[in-house]
Amino acid sequence: MPSASSVVLRHLGYVDLSQHEASGGFDHAAVHAASGNVYVAHTANNAVDVLDPSCRSYLFSVRHLPGVAGVLVSDEAQIIITANRGENTIGIFSPAPEPKVSKIAVGVRPNVLAYDHARRQILVANVGDPTLPGSHTLTIVGLLERAVRAEIPVAGRTRWTVYDPDAQAFYVNLADPSEIVVVDARQPNRIARTFAIPSAGPHGLDLDLTTHRLFCACDSGMLITLDAQSGKVLGQDPLSGAPDVCFSIACTDASTSPLATPASSTYSIRKQWRSSRVSQPKRERTLSRSPLPATRSTRFHPRSTGRQSIRPFTSEHCANLRPTA
Repeated sequence: MPSASSVVLRHLGYVDLSQHEASGGFDHAAVHAASGNVYVAHTANNAVDVLDPSCRSYLFSVRHLPGVAGVLVSDEAQIIITANRGENTIGIFSPAPEPKVSKIAVGVRPNVLAYDHARRQILVANVGDPTLPGSHTLTIVGLLERAVRAEIPVAGRTRWTVYDPDAQAFYVNLADPSEIVVVDARQPNRIARTFAIPSAGPHGLDLDLTTHRLFCACDSGMLITLDAQSGKVLGQDPLSGAPDVCFSIACTDASTSPLATPASSTYSIRKQWRSSRVSQPKRERTLSRSPLPATRSTRFHPRSTGRQSIRPFTSEHCANLRPTA
């Protein structure tokens, strides 16, 4: 595992995926830890492409997922969940080749997903339709009964969501108003509280479970760091452009490096030093900005020869990056 003080992204190569069958491209991606395979939402093909990054090869596709946007892997449940925006459903299937897909109707234009394994429940963040009042919602789906447990209205378009097993809470970014809504997993039929974000367009979101900090990457080009328990803003730092997704990488020197991937061609890695007291402010600086073709989504891959690698998806393929000294 690299030291955050020396993290630089090194381009390793590409994995060619299946050709686009219609207009559009890729969207979200997720990693299955047991196999190391990466599941990529191939929206243009209404399919999820599966690739093996260790040998840089495309394996197979799971088809008949109209407008697939979100992909989530639960390693605890050994399932893959997709958000199928073209038919307002989620799909659930196993990691095996040629899986049977179970579908459940949810809200309008489902986009991102989070999963609470203790209660076997899925949170679906629905983009909604501006022409349909009340269509911005969160859908709570029970995995065992394969049915909707609750529908929660929210104030605006949803962006990203993560689940905190320690706090037993879901966090969901809203683009406008600029806020994070919190849903208590023990009472998942309402919004428990909201965190105001002091920057326009919350987009990417990730959680550092060790320090209980949220990293919120905003369309304004700012990375906002918050205390996940109180919502207190701990830091506001510029990125190299308007971001899409964001995730954090644990490093050997007791620090965390959040990485924000802009829709443009530069990747920003920021170091956040931890002091012995988590409540103290964190010192931050940009560690690297790495050029690549414009991307749609990125996923952190903890495997591959024992070192971390990062998988951004361009218009035709997956590019492999790896933190290196």
